[in-house]
Order: sequence, then C-alpha cells, then structure tokens
Amino acid sequence: MARKRKGDGQTALVTGASYGIGLDLAECFAKDGYNLILTARSAEALKKEADRLAAQYKIAATPIALDLGAHGGGTKLAQEIAAKGLNVDVLVNNAGYGIAGAMDGSKADEQLGMVDLNVRALLELTQIYWPSMLKNKRGGVLNVASTAAFQPGPLMATYYASKAFVLSFSEALWKEAEGTGVHVSCLCPGPTTSKFRERAGTGKTRLSNAGAPMPSMAVAKQGYRGFQKNTRVVITGLRNRLLAGATAYLPRTTLLGIVKNLQSPK
Repeated sequence: MARKRKGDGQTALVTGASYGIGLDLAECFAKDGYNLILTARSAEALKKEADRLAAQYKIAATPIALDLGAHGGGTKLAQEIAAKGLNVDVLVNNAGYGIAGAMDGSKADEQLGMVDLNVRALLELTQIYWPSMLKNKRGGVLNVASTAAFQPGPLMATYYASKAFVLSFSEALWKEAEGTGVHVSCLCPGPTTSKFRERAGTGKTRLSNAGAPMPSMAVAKQGYRGFQKNTRVVITGLRNRLLAGATAYLPRTTLLGIVKNLQSPK
C-alpha cells in the first residue's frame, strides 16, 4: 500500500498560480498529495502548469482563469469552484502586485487595483471559505505578504500599506483559529526572483542592489513548511528577518528615510 501523503483527500486553492511564488507553492502542496485549484488571469499558462503538476504528482489539478482584481472576482471564483463540485480545504492567497513610484503622477486605477487584488480579493475569499475550515477543523489559510508589511513605504506607499493589512489580518486570524485545528500563516518574502520585480519596477531602484534576490522555490518551501507547522509569520532569509526585526527599534523618521532611499531610482 502506498504511503498516505499529508494532503491526501484535501484541496488547496492557490491564487496567482501561473508563475513565481504562487506556482511554486502549488507544487509544494501537490508534492504532499493535495489536489489543486489554480487561478490566475492566463488560461494557457494555468492549463499547462495544472497538467504538469497533475501528471507529476498524481493529483487532480483544476485551472480556472479569472481576474480576481475585478469586483466580485472572489465570489465568481467560488461559484465556479462549487459548480465543478469541488471543495476548498486550504486557501493560498498569493495573487497581488506592486508598482514602484511616488503617489504624485501615479495612475488611480493602478493604485486602486492594488487594493482590490492585494486586500479586497484576499479578504473576500477568506470570508467565503473560513467558516467551512472551522467547521471541519482542518485546512487553513496561507497569505503571502512581504517584508514591506513591517514599515511604511515612501515611493511605493500603496503596496507597502496593502501588505501591512495582509500581515495584521493574518495574525488576527491565527489567534482566532487557535485550538481549532485550522492553520494560518503569513509568508513575508524579501526580494524574490519572479516576474513581480518586472511589473513593479523594483529592479530599477536602489533596493535591487541591497542583495541577491531569493529563488521563488526557496521562498515557497519555507512558506509551505511554516503553514504546516502553523507558524504565525514566516520571514524568508536571515537578512530579511534581521531587517524586519530592526524596524521596531529604529526612530520612525529614520526608518522612513531609509525606505525612501532604497525605493529611489538608482
């Protein structure tokens, strides 16, 4: 008889799963036997990765192409999942984006879009699936934030603020779920090798010279292990943990100056 895997009989919904940390997190769950529901905007990329993961790890993988940033996107996704007769045991809220630059001169639709995807969609999906997790006393929520969550971010203000929400929300849910069997973890990566840097434009800032970015699979593995251990907050990499911890001790004006300098163009 084959060894039972940790995720056998459970399904993980992973948002932003077509590349980078989201795809690598999906692979971590698949390797442990979880069936997958993968969502992102790119139908072709999703189907390709879903087929690969299903064949490689002998699990079921269902791709659903959808724009979670659209209002009601989370509800629409949940309706499509229910129509397919699928349940969600673990919710991985990874979808999100950032844009570097000052608020002055920024585009309102891009700034509001960050809030819609990074915050509203995450909250919407959690609200939908949280009650069944508590009822079943298993599964949980893995939210992907950032080391940006630990301080305000001049020249990337909306992104930093959105990730601060994710961190605060996750920690509160972790406490609410204490003793229920439901896990909650917040993954906080620093600079990571992925398409995020290209879209955000952070590769053109001084921050990109502060050290080599971590490979996305290394980030995903740490996040996955942390979720399985019900670790409240997972900060990837020793340097990132030290920097995040230091924010509590620096004078606020000093901290703001450091972040602004790092987010400034090279």
